[in-house]
Amino acid sequence: MAGSVLPPGVSRRRFLSAVGTAGGAGAMFATMGALGLAPTAHASPRYEPPRRSDFALTGRGAAKVVVLGGGIAGLAAAYELTKGGYDCTVLEAADRPGGRNFTARGGTVQTDLRGDTQTAAFSEGIYLNAGPARIAQWMVTLDYCRELGVPVEVFTNTNASAFVYNEAAGMRQPERIRTTKADVYGYVSELLAKATDRGALDSELTATDKERLLDFLRDWGAIGNKASGWRYAGTSRRGYSTDPGAGDQAGVPLGPVPSLARTFAEGAGRYLSFDFAYEQAMLMFQPVGGMDRIPLALARALGPRRLRLRTAVTGITNTADKVGVAFLEPNGTQGHLVADFCVAALPPRVLARIPHNLGPEIQAALGKWQIGTAAKIGLEYRSRWWETDCRIYGGITHTDLDIERIWYPSHGFHGPRGLLVNYCYGNHARQYGDLAPDARAQRAVEQGVKIHGGKHRTELASAFSVAWHLMPHIESAWATPPLGTPAYQLLGKPAGRVYFAGDWLTHLTAWQAGAFESARLAVRQLHERVLSP
Repeated sequence: MAGSVLPPGVSRRRFLSAVGTAGGAGAMFATMGALGLAPTAHASPRYEPPRRSDFALTGRGAAKVVVLGGGIAGLAAAYELTKGGYDCTVLEAADRPGGRNFTARGGTVQTDLRGDTQTAAFSEGIYLNAGPARIAQWMVTLDYCRELGVPVEVFTNTNASAFVYNEAAGMRQPERIRTTKADVYGYVSELLAKATDRGALDSELTATDKERLLDFLRDWGAIGNKASGWRYAGTSRRGYSTDPGAGDQAGVPLGPVPSLARTFAEGAGRYLSFDFAYEQAMLMFQPVGGMDRIPLALARALGPRRLRLRTAVTGITNTADKVGVAFLEPNGTQGHLVADFCVAALPPRVLARIPHNLGPEIQAALGKWQIGTAAKIGLEYRSRWWETDCRIYGGITHTDLDIERIWYPSHGFHGPRGLLVNYCYGNHARQYGDLAPDARAQRAVEQGVKIHGGKHRTELASAFSVAWHLMPHIESAWATPPLGTPAYQLLGKPAGRVYFAGDWLTHLTAWQAGAFESARLAVRQLHERVLSP
């Protein structure tokens, strides 16, 4: 071949065979790599934060950076840049760091855009993670928890003892998730086994394949054999009306088993795929003591000098060599800051309203993100009756009611008090947002009584709620990116000396991991630019 490094008359196969004989497989594989013949792994590049030593041989120094927004993306960007010696200032309009990472505790005061003010009356140790509340194992968020010394504990995302309830479909009472799963999987297995046995899949399966499939279905759905017509008749997987115990108490399996038609008419099976999603699969985690332990740890790492709260940005001016940012001081006076670079980590809707000279294309692109709405209503109870009466320890109940989901706490088990969280999206979130806070709690309780009975009302101690489209300086639960569009590509790059960051610029929108990943990307781009000739 042209440009070959092999001796004349020697083929690559003979050459590699000789190398392998003399030096072993390792030597042969290395030689294949040198010849461009070995497969190569294309792993994602490992993130390396800026280091002060990066500037040692460049003759350059770290720059001054102003970060707009003290949410997770803004805090993480500043945190990573300071590792390299950058002089960072974070401007945050709210009186706390974290953005949508917001944990309400006793004494928390929040006024929404309608002017409704709430003061949380939660007891000691009770808190509401009003924004993010769970972390998947694979998310970079856990790496930051480790690095920042934020302890974590298991978040119970799925619990077979929690309920499903589809009122509109005619369910007369809530049903345990384990019962729904047993019936849905059982009848699906019965139908597929019958179809397989009757030859409906002969064009798709060999005889051996069919035997293997039938063997799987018998176990997966707990169905009968061929002699019984592959019938699903229910098993103890559905649960017990009287649990097994000592002596002659063998337990009374739950019954009767509903018909196939009723099982699918009730539609509860649609909730069973919830934890199939990659980002929802157990195990999941949460910081001990509240999700805001993460932004508070980032704020501590930055120090008070670098984080300026109650400071709202009012203008951005990009020039050839600097960025100017105008803002309102906490006392209402106008301030101005000049930096070498800017990281804009505000929600796109909020950022679009700030006067700037970044150009009409940037302004138009900021309007391409769709706003997501969500609401959370935290209900504190004087006792943990869902543990004592319902035997539910953590997890989520799924419903077709306007509260949509009820989260049971994954911490404080057997404590004196606890908090249930109602979590809804879209139109339901807007409907709850239209109500005054007291009316939100009242309606949520009315819906919850349908699931749990009277104690859902009589044991209530206090409530606190957040409708994210009404939160000042944020105005959305998330912003869905127009992936693959020119707008998404445009804001993924700097506009002059202004870089953009946030979960809204990732494939992990609405997750803190997206904010962290986006911050890292902006930091890498900025640092490479500063180091470049």
